[in-house]
Amino acid sequence: MRCAWAKSEAEVAYHDREWGVPVHDERVLFEFLILEGAQAGLSWSTILNKRERYREVFAGFDAGAVARFDTRRVERLMKDPGIVRNRLKIESTISNARATLLVREKHGGLDGLLWSFVGGGPIVNRRRSMGEVPASTAESDAMSKALKKLGFRFVGSTICYALMQATGMVNDHLVSCPRHAACAAKK
Repeated sequence: MRCAWAKSEAEVAYHDREWGVPVHDERVLFEFLILEGAQAGLSWSTILNKRERYREVFAGFDAGAVARFDTRRVERLMKDPGIVRNRLKIESTISNARATLLVREKHGGLDGLLWSFVGGGPIVNRRRSMGEVPASTAESDAMSKALKKLGFRFVGSTICYALMQATGMVNDHLVSCPRHAACAAKK
């Protein structure tokens, strides 16, 4: 039985192919960092439905390209109905791209930094109900604090925990879900 939160066609596809699969690709980690921040106050389904447009307007989540966006680009993005038109979220995407470049320079990249909060490998939980899944943990608290110190925005502990779940740092598939074992087998 699939995790109960995956209801729409887009959510099912995301659940079955991506959610909980360990990610070490810098661009994909940056993408999820941005998408999880964009989701704040909205449903994940909304973000999934806008994901392709995000990829188009944010240069395929190339942090170097996004870091060069200027105020004219922000104004164009504010008019794009294909993304969440929230000035703070759009500007944070650009500032987070710049912070990502600094992390590359000083810490070797997002992969090493983000995965350090889970000891370099996935935390495999054995939850039996969605009610057991927390909104945040000590690890996401620490990640949030560190990212904020490095200049990242829209990286509260709940957003960081969602990032950890999405990128397989934490396996929160229920044990009854076939994806639990599949994701647990991956590093």
